[in-house]
Amino acid sequence: MTATPLPASLSLKSFARAKDAWPLDPNLIHLNHGSFGAVPTSVVAQQNEMRARADRSPVEWFPRIAERVHEARERTAPFVGARASDSVFVPNASAAATVVYNALRLSVGDEILVTDHGYGAITMGAQRLARRFGASVRTVELPLSASDDEIVQRFSDALTDRTRLILVDQITSPTARTLPTRRIAELATTRGVRTLVDGAHAPGLIENAREQGGGDWWFGNMHKWPCAPRGSALLVTEAADRQDLWPLIDSWGAGEPYPGRFDTQGTIDATSYLATPAAVDFVEREYGWANARETLASIADAGAETIAQALRPYSDDDPLMQLPGAVPSMRLIRLPLGLGATREEADELRMQLLDEVGVETAFTSFRGIGYFRLSVHLYTETSDFDAFVERCVPQLLTRAGIRPAHLSTIS
Repeated sequence: MTATPLPASLSLKSFARAKDAWPLDPNLIHLNHGSFGAVPTSVVAQQNEMRARADRSPVEWFPRIAERVHEARERTAPFVGARASDSVFVPNASAAATVVYNALRLSVGDEILVTDHGYGAITMGAQRLARRFGASVRTVELPLSASDDEIVQRFSDALTDRTRLILVDQITSPTARTLPTRRIAELATTRGVRTLVDGAHAPGLIENAREQGGGDWWFGNMHKWPCAPRGSALLVTEAADRQDLWPLIDSWGAGEPYPGRFDTQGTIDATSYLATPAAVDFVEREYGWANARETLASIADAGAETIAQALRPYSDDDPLMQLPGAVPSMRLIRLPLGLGATREEADELRMQLLDEVGVETAFTSFRGIGYFRLSVHLYTETSDFDAFVERCVPQLLTRAGIRPAHLSTIS
């Protein structure tokens, strides 16, 4: 819980109620910012104006895309602690990983190390890479509450003379905790192994996320916590062989060296990239990023405690997970036994509660146990947590075969 009570709703410099700065459906409860983000209304307007401009004069717009994307890189890269000359825009984290995978060459018998906290789509890409060359993927199992020292030791123990690549998350998607990626990458370097750091959730939540994340390659989504339009992420590398990296589309920038060759992608809609600096500036101007991280932690703590309190009478263990490496805006709450035991079941539960009670949630699964991953931003209000207790907790208990007696008295 927070040391001081939170206001019912947060205020921004230009808005008495932060939620009014986002075009979110007021008929829904939004407690899953982390999956797809939410774009402020002013940023939506700026992107729409750029799209309209492209439609009004495509011959003026598209030949100048490269210089506009270059300018956006110059403005955005410092936010993650990177140089624009080391950074490229890509549509999302999965695209960034694919760019790196496409450049790598392995041999029969080589191996890639991943963790059991990894994001499934990125791990599947690593598996496809391994199949192309007759290599293998091996999973380093990390206990949910493992300390940073224990995690680094497990990687040290897992490395062999066949290991060529480590794929590791800076902030884990299913378990909402940080991993010591810089230490892992430094260890890997001493053993001649390269590291790809998945920082999908890191921009905005970790100051200078790329600098803190380390690795031969790092990528992070700008359309999550920085609130940029969907389809905006950064891939950053200073690696000597980065000229082996190519965009997913061969276009007229192919003759340019990295990173310039990524600035031209034919007629794709690049306005998500171009509006990214405005999203970063919006939060800084209206609240301040350092202040935002502190406030998000307070909001997440308060919300997690409210929801856990409603579930405690029906649980043998405290459902609120106290994990090392907590991130500002996400908390993990254990579901009643039997719910969300697999990723597929967790995803189905997410959509059922959205359709039936109008609450946007994220449910995850780790080692056969289901969790609610609370995910907040500045627009989240205390009434949203009360709505989860009122609307979702009875549904969860009923699905778990628990009779929610006297639920109306829980607060």
